[in-house]
Amino acid sequence: MPQYRIIVDLSDRALYLLDMDRVVRQYPVGIGRMLTQTPAGEYTIVNKQPNPGGPFGAFWMGLSRPHYGIHGTNDPASIGHEVSHGCIRMYNEDVLQLAALVPLGTRVTIRL
Repeated sequence: MPQYRIIVDLSDRALYLLDMDRVVRQYPVGIGRMLTQTPAGEYTIVNKQPNPGGPFGAFWMGLSRPHYGIHGTNDPASIGHEVSHGCIRMYNEDVLQLAALVPLGTRVTIRL
């Protein structure tokens, strides 16, 4: 049974999926704007919702910090840029793949 955790590196604009301490997947992400920065810290995934609609794309995974999450996007050109209100945006196909792998309670580290 894998022991997954997620590291979001804001300077790399990348999300890393680790099994124990080994990177098994890497995804490009969009992050928060200067005025609505993605908050660094330690969180967990507390809810998952398919097809949340609108700017959240194909899937939403809420973090233990209210109003923040990892989600898809209806604007794929925004990936790799500082564009969100603090959430972590992924390509829809990437967020669907990630959501299928990680259970609720997965640890998420967001670092600068």
